[in-house]
Amino acid sequence: MRGYSKERKEAALQKMMPPINKPVTELSEETGISVVTLYKWRREAKKGGVAVPGNGKNSERWSAEDKFAVVLETAPMNEAELAEYCRKKGLFSEQISAWKQACIQGNTLKQSQQIDSEKSSQKDKKRIKALERELRRKESALAETAALLVLRKKANAIWGEEEDE
Repeated sequence: MRGYSKERKEAALQKMMPPINKPVTELSEETGISVVTLYKWRREAKKGGVAVPGNGKNSERWSAEDKFAVVLETAPMNEAELAEYCRKKGLFSEQISAWKQACIQGNTLKQSQQIDSEKSSQKDKKRIKALERELRRKESALAETAALLVLRKKANAIWGEEEDE
């Protein structure tokens, strides 16, 4: 395995990231670095907290995870820092604002779904209890009826059938 200098690795990662967003296969042909190595570097950078190493897609086609990483990375920034970040990444501040709103709405939707689910679960539990009570009542009535039939048969066997008078 060939060793690559830190500078060469960083340069390759920069070309994969916005605004250049060069696809890995194209970058591999250009630099002579294997596709596997480039994918490995991109995966390591992502795990290391670098927001959205590029995958050749424009920013609107990024995964939700990548968009969320940008929102997290830009959350503490003021307007000037955000503008610089956007220039560097080839993004628009409006995109980041929209992604932030989508994250907030997604979280709000999840919470409301969870509340609805809990209410539904409580209703289901009440219904189950009522059905179980009804089932126990019917089982005991059935058992009582069965016992009466058995007793009637035994009585008829002992004293004979009732005769019409």
